[in-house]
Formats: sequence, structure tokens, C-alpha cells
Amino acid sequence: MDPGTFAFVALALGALWFMTSRTRRQQRTAMGFRANLAPGQQVMTGSGFFGTVVEVDGDAITLESAGSRSIWIRAAVLKLAEPPVAVPDDEVDADGTGTVEVPDDISSLDPGDTGAPPTN
Repeated sequence: MDPGTFAFVALALGALWFMTSRTRRQQRTAMGFRANLAPGQQVMTGSGFFGTVVEVDGDAITLESAGSRSIWIRAAVLKLAEPPVAVPDDEVDADGTGTVEVPDDISSLDPGDTGAPPTN
């Protein structure tokens, strides 16, 4: 066998071994995380659904979000997560919503005004 061919085959086998070992390690980590799910944890599913674990029954995980409950398969839970970012208290409007009112007549607005503070 030519030494160049042997080196190429050895390099290819080494790359395959490295990729599969890394994937297996990630799978073991994910399985360990899912095996330790407990009520009260904030999680995110693979589809982007945020919820709180309410009940764990075998492979069925009951998640609660906005007052409604849904049952998910354990493998659908992707990671621990905090819910999407809320509006900080100092940015909340007088009505408590954190929204910005847009004038009815937008022709009076300056198109170059982004609403951001000027940078120095």
C-alpha cells in the first residue's frame, strides 16, 4: 500500500472516530439531563415551546405555560431555559404594558430617527 494512501485512510478513520465520540458524548449529556427532569424546572422544547415541568410520568412530561397544560414526550425537551426576556421595570410605561404608542399620522415622523439614544 502506498504511504500516501495509508496516511489518507488513517486520517479519515481518525476523523470518523472523533466525530462519533463527540456525538455520543453529547447524546449521553442530553439523556442525563432528560432523566433528571423534575417539577418546577423551566424548560424549552425542540420546537421552541417554553414551559414549566408540572409532572413527570415515565416518558410523558406535563408542561404548563400561560395557564394551560400539555403533555410532551421526554425526548422533546431540549434544555433548561428561562422564559423569553421580559421588559425591565424601568422601561414599563405608565399604563404598565411596556408598549410604545405610535401616532396615527406617521408622516410627521423623521425617517432618520431610530428612537435610539445618540452615540458619541
